Amino acid sequence: MRFAFCVVSLLCLVSCARVPQATRKQKELGQPAFNRLLFTGDVMFARSVRRQLLAAHDPALPFRKIAPLMAAADITFVNLESPFSDRGPYYESGLIFHAPPETIAGLNLAGVSIASTANNHSRDCGPHGVEFTIEWLRSHGIAPLGSGDSEEQAHRGVVLVRKGIRFGFLGYTFDQQNGNWRDIDRRIAVTDMAALCRDLTDLRKRADVMIVSMHNGVEYMPKPTKAQIAFAHAAIDAGATLVIGHHPHVIQPEEEYRGGLIFYSLGNFVFDQYQREATQRGEIVEISFLGQRIVATHVMPVRITTTGPELE
Repeated sequence: MRFAFCVVSLLCLVSCARVPQATRKQKELGQPAFNRLLFTGDVMFARSVRRQLLAAHDPALPFRKIAPLMAAADITFVNLESPFSDRGPYYESGLIFHAPPETIAGLNLAGVSIASTANNHSRDCGPHGVEFTIEWLRSHGIAPLGSGDSEEQAHRGVVLVRKGIRFGFLGYTFDQQNGNWRDIDRRIAVTDMAALCRDLTDLRKRADVMIVSMHNGVEYMPKPTKAQIAFAHAAIDAGATLVIGHHPHVIQPEEEYRGGLIFYSLGNFVFDQYQREATQRGEIVEISFLGQRIVATHVMPVRITTTGPELE
């Protein structure tokens, strides 16, 4: 699905390439602001990704090729699949991810504004890792989404203002630590329908556009599950304009639903799953807004390599 436009004035503003920001004259005339929001797939700085950047003596290595594109957006969003921590061991394999703190340099190079920290690896570095990740992101100018200093803060979401438009974000995960349901860290928001509706009702008072990030689904499956679809539809029904999905590590379809847009999975972005063709693919999704309204979508396929993602 793509949006098509027939109005000449909009065609002057919107193209498949880049659209200039609102001019001073446009602002004086009271015309709505133009903003580009960019979303990527899963980002992980552990295992062989960590080994590669250590060998290169470059903590920003995975983003070197793609950073100019990402940094040019008004808001750039990633799903951070590996918590930062200044404690504990690094694992060369397995499913416990630990990102070296210095690798945040890559996110800064790419101009990342906001990072989802609600996923099934949020607690890989324990309670300290949850806290450290939140504070480390904030101290480097990146808003953590889906986790917070308290349950209330995690569910309050994030509002980023660009050219007078308030973009509100909420983030949720179906799992906090790879199937560990012995206990729940309330500082990380989980995919609960009732909570989603409450959070969107509250966010609506503070935001012009509402965007939901969901970490959900079945790994390596090319189609969304009933649970993914139900949660995404509930978000749109409750007022969200856009839903961005992660977790399957492969690209899943997009859907237009009741005037909203849903991307069920953007696949991988910075990851080391080279064993499958599908896990070496991802998408960068650029959503263009004129005021509060989506006027264009641009999906850019990427291939994941040992030195980082590249546009295809």
